[in-house]
Order: sequence, then structure tokens, then C-alpha cells
Amino acid sequence: MAVARDQRGRRAAVTAALLLPAGAFLGLWFLWPLAQLLWLSFQAPGGWHAAYAEILGSEVFRAVFVNTLRLALVVTVICVLLAYPAAWLLTRVRGVWFSLALYCVLVPFWISVLVRTFSWMLLLERRGPVNTLLIEAGLIDRPLRLLFNDIGVHLGMVHVLLPYAILPVYAAMLKVDPRLLQASEGLGASGRTTFLRVFLPLTMPGVLAGAAFVFLLALGFFITPALLGGPHNQTAAMLIDRFVNDRLVWPLAAAASFILLGIVLLVLLVASRVVAIGTVVAR
Repeated sequence: MAVARDQRGRRAAVTAALLLPAGAFLGLWFLWPLAQLLWLSFQAPGGWHAAYAEILGSEVFRAVFVNTLRLALVVTVICVLLAYPAAWLLTRVRGVWFSLALYCVLVPFWISVLVRTFSWMLLLERRGPVNTLLIEAGLIDRPLRLLFNDIGVHLGMVHVLLPYAILPVYAAMLKVDPRLLQASEGLGASGRTTFLRVFLPLTMPGVLAGAAFVFLLALGFFITPALLGGPHNQTAAMLIDRFVNDRLVWPLAAAASFILLGIVLLVLLVASRVVAIGTVVAR
């Protein structure tokens, strides 16, 4: 027993020693600045709760947070609906076609979000390629308004976040045992029944993990809504930027940041109760 306790103690010491550098780095460069930001949120002239009361009590500010949640939810749904068939295709193609398909999924990670957003501005402008193609095809008589509204914001954000939905779904699909599908078909189930009763439930953890990734990232989006959206497309990140650069009210910016952080932690808590994200993305 003593030998076993000594071995466990040595393993615990080695584990702590290995985690110490990363823990110290996170504590110094993440937790300490976060604590300072929290302290700053309590420094409003009206008292420690004044900044939070002003944000939560303002109909305008509440509308911005509601719009942020709505935008993140819509983008998440679109990404999941597009990611599922794309991930299924990745599991079916082989050889050079698989490499090409995987390259198409991964290449957005290598391009700046700012560059991609400006590219959408060029594509969606009134005299851009999209409107020109639609007019020449006879589908429309006049250019559509595709910029500075929900359409442009949704397109830009889906383009950026879609790979984050595809990869977890693809990882979940790879874990599905083909023999289960064969057994379902062998028992007389139709393809539709096999998909709804066997394949979809087995891949649902990947779908939920991808949805959680996309939703959390969409909550903090700034560049794409700022460039492609209009006045009614304000997000929490844009509100924080306005507090800092326009109004110079740092306590309000800090309070808004922690309200957004609270929403993120709540979503993570709910997601962790539904699906173990780490077990989905790990093979």
C-alpha cells in the first residue's frame, strides 16, 4: 500500500510539474488581466453596480444583446444544415477527391477574416459579380441590396464559421460503425429509416458539438457584422468597441464584456450537459 501511495504521489507531482508552466502562463496573461477587467467594471461613478445596471436597464443595450444572440443562433442553424451533407461527402470520397474536398474545408483557416469580409463586400455590391450575374441571367431587373443588412452579415459569418461545424460532424461520422447501418438495412429498414433511426442519432453528438463551437464564436464576432451589416446589425462586440473608442467609458465596456462572458459560460455549461465535446473531436 505504501509503495502504491508513493507511486501515485510521484505521478501527481510529475503531472503538477508538467502543468505548472501552462498554468502560470494562463494565470499571468489571462486570469490576471481578466480580474483587472472585472475590477474595472465596478469603478463606474454611480457605484460598483452602476455599469451593469445601466446596460441591463437600457432597452437599447438589451436589444443589442438580443440581436447578438439571434444572429449567432441563425448563423449556427445555417452552418449545421450546410455542414452535415458536406461532412457526409468527406466520409464517402477517397483519394484525390478527398484531398480536394478537405482542402476546400480547411483553406478558409489560412485566410484572414478581414480579407474574406472585404471579398464579400466586392462580391455583393450593387455592381458586383453577384448582381451582374443575376441581371444578365434575367432573374432580376435591378440590383439587389445585399450589403449592410442581414443577408450580407449571414453570408460573411457562415463563410467564416462553416469549417468549425463541418469538422466535428465529420469526426462523429467517422466513428459510426458501418456494420450498424448494414444490420439496419439487412433487417428490412429503408434508407430513410436507417438514416433517421441509426445514423442521425449516432452523429448527433458531433452536430451538437459543431453547433456549440459556431454559436460561441458567433457571439463574439466583430469584423464581419461591422463591415457587412447596417445600423440594425449591432452586436455586443461592436457595443464594447463603441464604449471604448467613442464614449471612452471603460467601466461600461468592462461590464458589457463580462455580461457577454457570462452568456458564453452559460452556453458552455448547457453544452457540456448535453454532449462531451472533447470525446467528439478526439479520435
